[in-house]
Amino acid sequence: MSPQPDFATLKADMDLLGRCKQIIELMLTSRGNPSVEVDRVLADNPNFVFGHCLRAALIVRADDGASRSKLIASVTAIEAECPDGDDPARRHAAAAGAWLDGDQALATERYGAILIDWPRDILALAVAHALDFRLGERRMLRDRVAQVMPAWGDAVAGYASVLAMYAFGLEENGQYRRAEKIARRALALEPRHPGAIHVLAHVMEMQGRAREGLEFLAATESGWMDTTGFSVHLAWHRALFHLDADDPKSALVVYDAQIANARVMSELADASALLWRLQLLNVRVGERWQLLADRWQTHSLTGVRPFYVAHAMMALAAAGRAAAVQRVFNMLPQADTHGALSSHPEDALMLPLCKALLAFAHNDYVRCVEWLTRVHHIAHRCGGSLAQCDLIHLTLTEAAFRARKVNLARALVAERTAQKPASRLNRVLQRRLG
Repeated sequence: MSPQPDFATLKADMDLLGRCKQIIELMLTSRGNPSVEVDRVLADNPNFVFGHCLRAALIVRADDGASRSKLIASVTAIEAECPDGDDPARRHAAAAGAWLDGDQALATERYGAILIDWPRDILALAVAHALDFRLGERRMLRDRVAQVMPAWGDAVAGYASVLAMYAFGLEENGQYRRAEKIARRALALEPRHPGAIHVLAHVMEMQGRAREGLEFLAATESGWMDTTGFSVHLAWHRALFHLDADDPKSALVVYDAQIANARVMSELADASALLWRLQLLNVRVGERWQLLADRWQTHSLTGVRPFYVAHAMMALAAAGRAAAVQRVFNMLPQADTHGALSSHPEDALMLPLCKALLAFAHNDYVRCVEWLTRVHHIAHRCGGSLAQCDLIHLTLTEAAFRARKVNLARALVAERTAQKPASRLNRVLQRRLG
C-alpha cells in the first residue's frame, strides 16, 4: 500500500510557494525587501528547496558579497535535498556555485543553460539578465530574453517583467524604437512597472528627448518613487534630462531632494556620476563632494565591482582625500589597457580611467586627455549602461576644451551631436567651439 500523503505538509509547502511567488514579484519590481522575506520563508522550513533557489538567485543577481555565507548554506541545502545533478534546483545550485568561485562567466553560462531547457524559469532569467549586464554582454542582454519569449504571453505571471528585460536589451543595443514599443507594451500590462519606466527613460535620454523625459518621469513618479532599486536611479535620470536641457540648477535641486541621502553603493555611484557631470559644467556644488566622500568611506571597496571603485574615485578625488585615493589605486587591477579581460570586462579600463579622473580633479587636463585617449575605444566596458558609460566621453570632451585641444574637442562634439542632435547641451558645446 502506498503511503498516505501528508496533507498538512503539502499545504505548508503550498503556502511557502505562494509567499515565494510574492517575493519574486518584489524582486522583479524592486519593491520591499525580498531578501528579508526569503529568510523568513527558510526560517519556517529550512529544507524548502525552492526557497533556497530563490535566495541564491537574489544574492547572485544583486552581486551581494556580504551574503556569501547564506548562499553557501543554500547551495549546500539544495545539494543535500536534490542528489540528481539534472534536477533544475541542483542546476541552480551549480550556477550559484560558479559565482561563489568568482567565475561570473560560468555562472551566466549555467543560468543560461537552465533557460534553454526551462524557458519560463523566471529566476534563471532574472539572474542571467543581471549577469549579462555586469559582464558587458550587450548582445546577450537582448538575445537571451529573445530566446525565451515564445514561451511567455500575456496570461503568464511575470510577463511584464520579461518584456521590460527585453526592452532594456534592445535599448542597450541601440534599437530605440523597438525598445520603446516593447516597454510601452509592458506598461500596458502593468502601468506602474518600474523596469519598463526605466527603459523608456533610457530611450528618451539616448535620443535627446529631455523635455518629454521630464514629463514622463513626473507622470509615472508614483510607479517608481517607492521602489528600492529605482527611486534614486530614476531621479538620476531626471537630473540628466535637466542637464541635457541645459538646466544644471534644476539638476542640483534633484540631487539635494532625491539623491543626496544615498546609502547603498549603486545609489552612491549615481550621486558621484551626477556631481561629476555638474563639475564638468563648472557648477559649484559646495560641500556636497565632502559629504559624499564621507558616505563612500563607510564602505569597504575590497572585492567590489570596478565600476563602483571608479565612482568612489570621483568623490574621493574631488574631495581631496589623498590617502583614500591612494588606497583605491592600490586595489585596482593592473590590467592590459589594450583589451585583455579578467573576471570583469571593465578591469582593462579602470586604472587609466581613475588616473584620468584624478588628473581632472587636479586641473591637469592635458594628462586627463592622455589617459582617456588610451582607452576611449573600450569606454563601453565601463560596467554600466550606455548612459552611464557616456560620462567617459563627457569627461574627455571637457578635458579637451580645457586643455585647448580644439581639434579633438571639435571631433568629440561632432560625435555627440550626431548621436543626439536635439540635445541643448550639445548645442552649448557647439557654441563653445565657435
